[in-house]
Amino acid sequence: MRRHRESHLVQRIGWLRAAVLGANDGIVSTASLILGVAASGADRQAIIVATIAGLVAGAMSMAAGEYVSVSSQADTEAADIARERAELTDDPDSEQQELAEIYIARGVEPETAKIVAAQMMAHDALASPTRDELHITATTTARPVLAAFASAGTFTAGAILPVLLAALLPIALIVAGTAVGSILFLALLGALGAKTGGAPIAKPVLRVVFWGALAMLLTAGIGRLVGTAV
Repeated sequence: MRRHRESHLVQRIGWLRAAVLGANDGIVSTASLILGVAASGADRQAIIVATIAGLVAGAMSMAAGEYVSVSSQADTEAADIARERAELTDDPDSEQQELAEIYIARGVEPETAKIVAAQMMAHDALASPTRDELHITATTTARPVLAAFASAGTFTAGAILPVLLAALLPIALIVAGTAVGSILFLALLGALGAKTGGAPIAKPVLRVVFWGALAMLLTAGIGRLVGTAV
């Protein structure tokens, strides 16, 4: 018999979340910084220095923040698995009964649930409680280092785009050109993220464009006010 193998899009959720978050933050924060500094009347050198510094700081912040937060999740998972391992050692019968009750709650007949639980525990006593009781799987398990590198890398990739606009556009067009270009980049990112995740495209595109445009509008306004005041 041939095995029917399925590839579900939910398997992408770990790296897709970090990638979309990193790239979106890179575009929005860097473009907003460019608009704020440019709107204050700064020259191109000041704009580029500020945005490069913002790029490096943002990438490191994303990496550190993602590593710390996902490490906290990994620590919690490890503690729960250790507790489950100890319970299996102290009272395996109760753990098997608890597993059977989980299957019963899902609609399995009580006698069948007891048989399934016994077989699953005999095959791998820790794997079944980890998956069915703690809801920790290969898809959802925390990977701090991978999350940190993914966030930093995608932040940098996203931030490079508005930096290139600021470096290449005529000084008189930096504000308008960076704003329009960055909004187009955000729309493309939203569409790509939706396509990769198998979701409809329109809503994610509108979501990232709205919040990105709002952030750029606010920072440009602050830059204009500060520049005028100075």
